[in-house]
Amino acid sequence: MDSKYVYDFILKVQSISKIGLVHSKDPYALSNYKELNDLSTKFLQDFMNVKLDRPNYFKRDIYPTPNVSVRTVILNNNRDKLLMVREKNEGAYSLPGGWADLYDSPSQTALNECEQEAGANIEITRLVGVANRTPFKEKTSIPEYVIVFEAKLVGSLHEHEYETDDVRWFNVDDLPPISHKTSKTELQRFIKCAVNNETFYD
Repeated sequence: MDSKYVYDFILKVQSISKIGLVHSKDPYALSNYKELNDLSTKFLQDFMNVKLDRPNYFKRDIYPTPNVSVRTVILNNNRDKLLMVREKNEGAYSLPGGWADLYDSPSQTALNECEQEAGANIEITRLVGVANRTPFKEKTSIPEYVIVFEAKLVGSLHEHEYETDDVRWFNVDDLPPISHKTSKTELQRFIKCAVNNETFYD
């Protein structure tokens, strides 16, 4: 087996375990995530013949840098309706998307998130823009850049995962309550640029 494949697999397990340790509340799950984290760290040390207690990308106290998330604008053929998902934990809507995982490209993250949150198979058509989300967030939130794609729906919607409980088309001029994950000002900017085939940055 190719060593890079093994290395990437271990990193993926490490990434999943760290995400689980941050977000899970269940004691049994936390115990399992910790075990996965410890095992994958040991495996990496043995595999790379290095000690991972030195500063590296597994620690967040090295050079601080914004996190990266991805959102996708999916318009209907008439470009007057937008596909949105309702966040189960707050009952408000957002564009399908989320944090980019280690070693997933931005476009792969968009494909994954649209399938998981909206049950949507998509074809990405273009990059709408890259925004600094930090000014729109609470002061205690993590600094963030968001990459926004435009995509078209391929086929019909299918079953989605547990984080969202509704997937629906909305008129671009009549939006539902907006999730805290994207402010209304930001969302309107994303939609305007997508509808008008414009690109934004910062």
